[in-house]
Amino acid sequence: MTRLTRSLVVGGMITLSASASVEEDIAQLQTELEHYKEMTQSLIDEVSDVKSGFNYAVVDTTQAHYGMGNAASKVYYSKSPLSIGGYGEMYWANPDNGDNFADVYRFIPYIGYRFSDQIILNTEIEFEHGGDKVVVEFLYLDFLLNTNVNIRLGNLLVPMGLINLRHEPTLFNTVQRPELERNLIPSTWNENGVLVYGSVGESDVEYTLGLVNALDLKSGNEASQTQWIRKGRIGSRNKGVMNRVAVVGRLDYRGYNGLLIGASAYYGDAAQGAVSGSRAFIYALHASYESGAFKAKGVYTATSVSDAEVWNNPEAATKAQGYYVNVEYNAFAPLSTSMRLPVFIQYEAYDPTQKTLSPQNPDNEVRHINVGINFFPHEQVVLKMDYMMTRYDNTLKADANTFALGLGFVF
Repeated sequence: MTRLTRSLVVGGMITLSASASVEEDIAQLQTELEHYKEMTQSLIDEVSDVKSGFNYAVVDTTQAHYGMGNAASKVYYSKSPLSIGGYGEMYWANPDNGDNFADVYRFIPYIGYRFSDQIILNTEIEFEHGGDKVVVEFLYLDFLLNTNVNIRLGNLLVPMGLINLRHEPTLFNTVQRPELERNLIPSTWNENGVLVYGSVGESDVEYTLGLVNALDLKSGNEASQTQWIRKGRIGSRNKGVMNRVAVVGRLDYRGYNGLLIGASAYYGDAAQGAVSGSRAFIYALHASYESGAFKAKGVYTATSVSDAEVWNNPEAATKAQGYYVNVEYNAFAPLSTSMRLPVFIQYEAYDPTQKTLSPQNPDNEVRHINVGINFFPHEQVVLKMDYMMTRYDNTLKADANTFALGLGFVF
């Protein structure tokens, strides 16, 4: 075979070594051509981003801004000023005590804008049940000062529990969010307020502290004794009353690989309007751990309300408590594939009124055992299936089982 003793210079760089065979020269040229094609396309994309102000970046599932969802965090890592992301989920359910039904449950766009590296606008707009309900889920400005002190101002997520900050469907494996984190930590719980957050010195501890609009638990009790906390949210509703505020705080420790341990608390007025003198205290303990194919997480929360007699409602719920534990294993872990197949079981027990109602209705504890499987054909897309067995201590309610299918995505 003829040997070549030559060099080819491309862009000022020697790309072929001396005394290479013709076949090796051609193969190396092809490799370099592909490399330059990729570089050229990358430059084209970046120039397009600069001209249009639009960010084409995909969700990075390894990045989360101080515990937020991956898609909600896109604006913090965007290369261009404008960032658009979001998530969606729908499901079909087959309860054994009623009709089958399907719901285009949520479609959520995130729209973010970087005024500068220090001033970030982030918004979430929620379309529920095919458009029956449209609401601003959060809308705030972040002033990023340094790793230790940052300020968030506007309508924001209350930093309680696990799901409220990370409520995207790829981040929990049940078809529905745990009832504990829908009723006792009323996800999605957003209020007007101001937060200060960051890292504690050089440690692996993150903190959040601030003031938010207080719940209106008096109105919540009047609306639903089992969802009295959820119904007490003010949120972003039109001209929501803001006579009373509450203090919220959160600590998270992430010093061990794959481990998160934290606690959060809310303390302040329990009702808006003219009612005063009643206080609410809500706290939650949360933890999660991930090691290879194995994941586990859990939350415990409790609520107590003082001096509720000012509401003139002797049957008002004033206490609630509960917990859940979720364990999963990726059945595709032994395979050489990026797809995942988590198999999970979740046990949940909570009492929304904790035996504070009348003697005729003394106990409202609810227990769920939920088993199921997820399929991730892509890290941003999930197909879900679960079977939930529900048991009530309240004999006025019939036990029920529900089979459900769901899909979810983030972008």
